[in-house]
Amino acid sequence: MSHATPAPAANFIRNLIDEHRAAGKWDGRVETRFPPEPNGYLHLGHAKSIFLNFGLARDYGGACHLRFDDTNPEKESQEYVDAIKESVKWLGFDWGPHLYFASDYFDTMYACAEYLIQAGLAYVDSLSADEMREYRGTLTEPGRDSPYRNRSVEENLDLFRRMKAGEFPDGAHVLRARIDMASPNLNLRDPAIYRIKHATHHNTGDKWCIYPMYTYAHPIEDAIEHITHSICTLEFEDQRPFYDWLLDKLAIGGFFSRPLPQQIEFARLNLTYVVLSKRKLIQLVEEKHVAGWDDPRMPTLVGARRRGYTPEGFRRFTDQIGVSKSDGWIDYSVFEACQRDALNDTALRRIAVLDPVKLIIDNYPEGQTEDCFAPNHPQQPELGKRAVPFSRELWIEREDFEETPPKGYFRLYPGNSVRLRYGYVVTCTGFERDADGTLTAVHCEYLPDTKSGTPGADAVKVKGNIHWVSAAHAYEAEVRLYDRLFRTAQPGQETGNFLDDLNADSVKVIRAQLEPALKDAAPEQSFQFERHGYFVADRVDSKPGAPVFNRTVTLKDSWTKAEKQA
Repeated sequence: MSHATPAPAANFIRNLIDEHRAAGKWDGRVETRFPPEPNGYLHLGHAKSIFLNFGLARDYGGACHLRFDDTNPEKESQEYVDAIKESVKWLGFDWGPHLYFASDYFDTMYACAEYLIQAGLAYVDSLSADEMREYRGTLTEPGRDSPYRNRSVEENLDLFRRMKAGEFPDGAHVLRARIDMASPNLNLRDPAIYRIKHATHHNTGDKWCIYPMYTYAHPIEDAIEHITHSICTLEFEDQRPFYDWLLDKLAIGGFFSRPLPQQIEFARLNLTYVVLSKRKLIQLVEEKHVAGWDDPRMPTLVGARRRGYTPEGFRRFTDQIGVSKSDGWIDYSVFEACQRDALNDTALRRIAVLDPVKLIIDNYPEGQTEDCFAPNHPQQPELGKRAVPFSRELWIEREDFEETPPKGYFRLYPGNSVRLRYGYVVTCTGFERDADGTLTAVHCEYLPDTKSGTPGADAVKVKGNIHWVSAAHAYEAEVRLYDRLFRTAQPGQETGNFLDDLNADSVKVIRAQLEPALKDAAPEQSFQFERHGYFVADRVDSKPGAPVFNRTVTLKDSWTKAEKQA
């Protein structure tokens, strides 16, 4: 089934770009960037930014850069760089020749810093971190000038060069921009732009022992790469005046030409039932509350991929929630619904019995096997049908039998008839239990002239319809029933500790009986298990001929119903 991609919805960023293009700004060019710091794995919030930045560049015939803001060597690694690249590609985007690192520009950033010192716009400060906080002031009180603020240009240059040469320990000095310690915007109260860090960098090794602050490096990176629209989340809105101040001063110094990049802020993704704080995600991994960054319960993109979520589901989700200037909460069920809709279009149908009990057809010939035929996708008849083997002993769901059925129960109970989906009508004749009272088998008899797809098969009318797999042909597999990692919409809101709200039932591992066609499932191949939801062959633990399945999402949103009942 083909689905045309809808035209992108209008939003304030697109409107602004349209205005810029109409006015001929940047000669109508649109150049964006996705600039993660390689200090962790990407999460669901990053997907929104990826689709926004790469999508804008695509729609306007421009380019989107993948740039790693690697200015903090102590927390960054090549592992994260590689994982971020893989996730961006998985979502369907390609940066082409535009792969960059902040560390590629360290020489230019240093030259810019020396220019700011020579222009009287930066100085070396020797206050301790605690003293700097004290001098900074508050939201209601202006800051105070550092006693080192009026060092001469010569002294500042000498100190800064000696910082670069490694003469001082970490924390001994910082380089600060000289702006306005009385500014109502705390970010303009002489922000630090360089600090001393004797640390090995994943890209530059031990060449540097001073590193630029992110808020200083980022605008310079944008300007070097000729970015037009520097799109970031709302928490950087208060940083925009410094972004503009810095680039304006460096343009005056001849480093960059106008028009300069423009920073634009949008609301970040706030999603219920997950945590997107990198610090909290690291804690979940390091304290082994999950099995790793790619645990299918994690809100990381590697976890989402292993869970069976799809790039198309992400696209539908980002299209649906749109782009706005104001923060708000999106319920996780919206994300799940988009993934469910995308999988409904593409996932082949298969039969799986998750809680199996034997169904014995006493009047079916022993040793006989025949084929029943089931559609691969009911909405896509062009995909044809597959043969499903049928025999005397079948596996059915335990819940499809009740000795004493409640009102409205139309499945198997003594004396009742049901249709075995794609097969025959059977009538329950009895059952067996072990010494503990556990149901071990259900007995029935079949009506030979009622096989689905044969003339007259529908002459016998029944209300119940249950699925099954042949016991002799079934593939027994490990199936992991994943649920939400947290049991409350906003983890930690009540107790202050998000770990208090971990869902103890977020994964259940079972042995299930699957139709034999599933034995050949390839890693990352998704299916709808009829009645149960969407499942994917695990990309890590599946082996040829022995796939392991993860539940991606149920057929219906069970959480919304549970919340209403609560």
